[in-house]
Amino acid sequence: MQSEIDRLKTELTAAIEAAGDLGALEEVRVAALGKKGSVSGLMKNLGGMSPEERQVMGPALNGLKDLVGDLIGTKKDALEGAAMDARLAGERVDVSLPVMGRPQGTIHPISQVMDEIAEIFANLGFDVAEGPDLESDFHNFTALNIPETHPARQMHDTFYLKPDENGERKVLRTHTSPVQIRTMLSKQPPIRIIAPGRTYRSDSDATHTPMFHQVEGLVIDTDTHLGHLKGTLEAFLKAFFEVDAVTLRLRPSYFPFTEPSMEVDVQCSFDGGTVKIGDGNDWLEILGSGMVHPKVLEACNLDPAKYQGFAFGCGIDRLAMLKYGMNDLRAFFDADLRWLKHYGFRTLAMPTLAGGLSQ
Repeated sequence: MQSEIDRLKTELTAAIEAAGDLGALEEVRVAALGKKGSVSGLMKNLGGMSPEERQVMGPALNGLKDLVGDLIGTKKDALEGAAMDARLAGERVDVSLPVMGRPQGTIHPISQVMDEIAEIFANLGFDVAEGPDLESDFHNFTALNIPETHPARQMHDTFYLKPDENGERKVLRTHTSPVQIRTMLSKQPPIRIIAPGRTYRSDSDATHTPMFHQVEGLVIDTDTHLGHLKGTLEAFLKAFFEVDAVTLRLRPSYFPFTEPSMEVDVQCSFDGGTVKIGDGNDWLEILGSGMVHPKVLEACNLDPAKYQGFAFGCGIDRLAMLKYGMNDLRAFFDADLRWLKHYGFRTLAMPTLAGGLSQ
């Protein structure tokens, strides 16, 4: 028995030393100390020995078992250390390489202003709603109480597609109001949304482009009134232009989808050739608004005797021009990198009310 122990000690020591990786070492461990291992097999023979033999062979077998376990543990630590060294060597970073330069990309002012608007209205409890750019006549005109004779429906103002197999002509939406219609058709009040997005009209000069951006707001509830509309617009303009107070003037106007309808002017000054919101004795028209027309509610299957609401809309491009001092709308779409580097915003500089919208 002692000779067998000595033989196993020599063989297992050599096998452990020869193991080149953790997998090979595990095979040696199982072959020696597993349930059917060589050392485990000798340990099972202790039960058939006399007390005198167990007194001698017991410590010898336990010593072999402990020795093999210690050798395996030491070898395992060495192999794991070597594997880590190899991994570190393979993943080594060459610190002598030049430092990465500053990111060259910037956020377009339109994208920045859209994020600012979404941040402000999210704080007021509004959801952001979206809809398709290609709309049906019903969503873009009919449901909004725009009669067939209205100039907005004419070809000189609107981009129509060729009639489909049913004779219907799709239209590139002329405003984001169709999103309001889709929301009222799919959701029961209370409704509180803004609808930012691209819109299309056949017009082009320093302050108009065939494709531009709008944001519209809609609130529908059982007790909504003009005071809520004015308060919402005041809160929005104060936060957007980052001024302590704004003074609004609501002038009667006409929109087919609201009654009464109002143009909204904000008090400002034009001193020094720049616009300053919230100060001065001048007025600047900034958006249109009104109470949702009962016919619009009826077209969306809402009872005008029960529900009422307000809507408003303004051009995102124009807001960007006013806030950041740009005087030509066409430059927004020229893809001039020099212009974008000058007016663009730092990447990942997300606007927050707490940190400042335009930082």
